[in-house]
Amino acid sequence: LIAATLTTRAAAGETIVKFSLDYGFEGPAALFLHPLDKGYYKSEGLNVTINPASNSIEPIERVASGEYDIGFGDINTLIRHRDAKPGAPVKAVFMLYNRPPFAVIGRKSRGIVVPKDLEGKTLGAPASDGSFAQWPIFVQVNSIDPAKVKIENVSFPVREPMLASGQIDAITGYSFTTFVDLKDKGVPVSDISVLLMADYGVELYGNAIIVNSKFAAEHPDAVRGFLNAFMRGLRETVKNPATAIDSVLRRNPDARKNVELERLTMAIRENIVTPEVKANGYGTIDEQRFARAIDQIALTYKFKAAKPKLDDVFDSSFLPTLKERKFN
Repeated sequence: LIAATLTTRAAAGETIVKFSLDYGFEGPAALFLHPLDKGYYKSEGLNVTINPASNSIEPIERVASGEYDIGFGDINTLIRHRDAKPGAPVKAVFMLYNRPPFAVIGRKSRGIVVPKDLEGKTLGAPASDGSFAQWPIFVQVNSIDPAKVKIENVSFPVREPMLASGQIDAITGYSFTTFVDLKDKGVPVSDISVLLMADYGVELYGNAIIVNSKFAAEHPDAVRGFLNAFMRGLRETVKNPATAIDSVLRRNPDARKNVELERLTMAIRENIVTPEVKANGYGTIDEQRFARAIDQIALTYKFKAAKPKLDDVFDSSFLPTLKERKFN
């Protein structure tokens, strides 16, 4: 496992922070790697190591176990994790993907333009895919008959190639990962149909920065410092993604700048800088929308305990000031 780190040993007085990404060193990872390379975490007294993960479930398990202190993971997975394991020591502290990248991606040449077109078609989905986890909600809010959609369990490496070669009609995935990969595999952009779940009635939030509760209680200043440094890097990355992407290229020898930059700019445009963020600033969660999201999760998931309230999963006390979080 390659870790992204600037120093091998923490200087005296620095708090060591192990951070887990939700995936590999791809475009959106620049949001965390850029502030590392700029020394922003270090200036907050932190010695941060950033590791890739294989899927969006892994960071939640890593942080909950205490193996990692802070991570980046899907809040919907976190909600289910905390319901299944009450008192799991992990909470979200900063909402980054205000609109989640959950998507169903199809080919127009195979008749897929709107959600209802998926009936009578074959959908390829990896079992642990974050987008596929929301499929039952997407089906309900779009009145799709799930019995009319053939689900094929495919692995992550073959998902896009199978759609590109026409072996399946559509796949689930993160919009910025799959769209860019398909384009890169020679599928004409005019033939790619991206059904972003957020555009079709799914009210869920997406990936958030999560923290181990024990670590947060023992090192509250480290959590605040991490978010302050991240916020500095986020502003710069949104303003100049072409510079920030170099932090990814440095760590991923297979990455190509144009591909990863497109992934990053797509994530910024569609998932991070949304109308809600422009109005309320980065990092927060709207309580009413959260309640609606919980109701949607409850359509397909039976909560063991009472439906969670916002405070159960999200701690806003570590957020930088509104002035620092304002979008401009």
